Amino acid sequence: MPANLARHETPRMTDPTPRLIKKYPNRRLYDTHTSSHLTLADIRQLVVDKVAFQVVDAKSGEDLTRSILLQVILEAESGGEPIFTSDMLMGIIQFYGPYQGVLGSYLDKSIQTVIDIQSQTGAQSSEAWSTFMHQQAPVMQDLMRQYVDQSKALYLNTQNMFGLFGAKPTTDGSDKKNGDGE
Repeated sequence: MPANLARHETPRMTDPTPRLIKKYPNRRLYDTHTSSHLTLADIRQLVVDKVAFQVVDAKSGEDLTRSILLQVILEAESGGEPIFTSDMLMGIIQFYGPYQGVLGSYLDKSIQTVIDIQSQTGAQSSEAWSTFMHQQAPVMQDLMRQYVDQSKALYLNTQNMFGLFGAKPTTDGSDKKNGDGE
């Protein structure tokens, strides 16, 4: 983070006016609050520090915040232990389309729950929090698997009940298609 960034009072995520960061054609990010250039690592630190900001294209004014945040994630995924496996990324890509709202909402609520838990526990040290989460990972994965299995079963039952996507409703509860028993 630039040295002069620490000298200035920074707006927090709760502030109504986010810090304005302009992205120039040369790919440089310029913080209008501190009058300094930023790197993706600086942007990551703003997020960690819960500083409200918006990244806009210096020429057009287009909001580029999401794009820059995705770049921060890509950089973080390239170093250290990644959060996203290839299978997970493929699954996310497959959800784009009619189901992306469901997945987006689910991921948003899940991440917010983890943030809320961390806040309520008094923001313990990152090492203690990391240890706790590693211990909880199998439990959370099992709960998520159960949720996904239940959601899948509900979806398939609804699909069969209403004859969606070529499936014909059956009265005996079996999953017969086209009346041939397969």
